Amino acid sequence: MTKTILAIFAVAVLLTGTIAGSAGFIQSADALKSKGTSSSIINSNKVCGDRLCSEPAKEVPTEKKKKEEVKTEKKTESAEKAKEVPKKDAKSETMEAAKAVATLKVPKTVTGVLTSEQDPAQGHENHQLAIVLPPSDKVYRGYLTYAASENVQLVALHGPLKDSNVKGQKVWSTDGKTKFGLTFVDKETSAGVWQFSGNAIAIHTTNTEPFTVSYSVTYTEHIPDGEKVIRKTITSQQDPGVGHETHQLALLLPPRDQAYSGHLTWDASEPVQLVTLIGPLTKGEVTGLPSWTADGETYYALSLVPTKSAGSTQFSGNAFGLHTMNSEPFTVSYSLVLTK
Repeated sequence: MTKTILAIFAVAVLLTGTIAGSAGFIQSADALKSKGTSSSIINSNKVCGDRLCSEPAKEVPTEKKKKEEVKTEKKTESAEKAKEVPKKDAKSETMEAAKAVATLKVPKTVTGVLTSEQDPAQGHENHQLAIVLPPSDKVYRGYLTYAASENVQLVALHGPLKDSNVKGQKVWSTDGKTKFGLTFVDKETSAGVWQFSGNAIAIHTTNTEPFTVSYSVTYTEHIPDGEKVIRKTITSQQDPGVGHETHQLALLLPPRDQAYSGHLTWDASEPVQLVTLIGPLTKGEVTGLPSWTADGETYYALSLVPTKSAGSTQFSGNAFGLHTMNSEPFTVSYSLVLTK
């Protein structure tokens, strides 16, 4: 009996030890688990916030880094766009510009029949006008052949003019603000041929009834450059020639050794003479000829042709201008195109 009790007691002790040992092991394991494992362990499944502990922490970009990233992106975009834009060929651009200018100098011919309309200019409300070449910032140079149903006048406009340049010459304006010098040529005929230069060309009558005109115009367009194509308004000055001290001269082209050749259309504040100088010559060479000299040493043969206050003409010589025998200055608006 005593042996049986001892045996039961021994078994109970063993069972109690086993249970206690298991409980201690579990507690130790839980404690170890609660401490976690090193984040350096590869493939760790431990969760640290919103990620596995084995995953590197996400870098939160600072404001400075954000700006740097934006700059980098913009530079990359600019570089990509620069690659897409074809490089400009300077030689090609120059050739294109030259081609455009050359195209203007190619003669154009227009033919047709026009019926006039009321002249839109102030002071011309009772007149009739047929526009052949409309106002342009370029200078037209050409020939007009026409046949009208009645006698007509030929019109060329020069400008627009500054207010300070309007000094007695005829002007044409639709609004009183934009003004053009007006060359008004009355040949008192219904048909003819007219050589012109100007910023607009038209046919006109002072009548109220419309007229009809058939025409053919051949022309080129020229960009004013102040050298070979000149559109200007000037006021005359005292003629510097010896013996011309009481006269007025508007020198359009100064003396030079190489002769000029070209065409002039003008609008002056009074009737003028066309002046052409040929030379220079020696005093002996101009003996018996009309001559002009500013210093008594260098002489030029002088051609002085009386004309009206407005007109159109070709010319050739070593100097060219407009002249009056009066002492008071005159003003002239003009378009001049040199061919040589």
